Amino acid sequence: MIKREQTPRPPASSTFVAPFALAAVLAMTLAAGGCAVVVVGATVGAGTLVAMDRRSSSVVASDQQVEQKIAKAVGDRWATGTGVHLNVTSYDGKVLLTGEVPTAAIRDEIQKIASSTPYVRGVNNELMVGPETLIAARTRDSYITSKVKARLVEAKRLDAKDVVVVTERGVVYLLGLVSPAQGDAAAEVAASTSDVVRVVKLFEYRT
Repeated sequence: MIKREQTPRPPASSTFVAPFALAAVLAMTLAAGGCAVVVVGATVGAGTLVAMDRRSSSVVASDQQVEQKIAKAVGDRWATGTGVHLNVTSYDGKVLLTGEVPTAAIRDEIQKIASSTPYVRGVNNELMVGPETLIAARTRDSYITSKVKARLVEAKRLDAKDVVVVTERGVVYLLGLVSPAQGDAAAEVAASTSDVVRVVKLFEYRT
């Protein structure tokens, strides 16, 4: 099952990220990312990072198609300059929507588009009603994602490749197929990372 939980950021703490680990993760982020215009996929616009994971190749391909279909449908409906900035992340058919939209009505319409897309099994709509974030803020989100992913590798409390990390406005969303203990460990690592505002767990738990 999918369980949505929020982990508040603890009091300020020091964070050390090994230079080589961070460099490797940043390289992966740059390879996966690009410049967001209005509607983007899972690896562009918000800081998002995932390596090889537990999904089969067919499920990964299906998730990519889901992301592309939702992005295209929204892009066709709201053109550049309409104030819609959308990031779509799909993991095993569970979709996360992040970004900004000008009105609550548009937010609801985008959720309907996502929910009606083939192979979508659920939608977590985290779109914020407000102005689009600036490129500087999105770059910062990407950096936060790289720090969280690097610290997950260093912590060795779970296999970091099983966790998808998405950051939007300093909020870190964690997706993947993990055990409850692994999900808690990942959230603790993310919450103790500098610049993280809060952590939202959207894991699917193994039984």
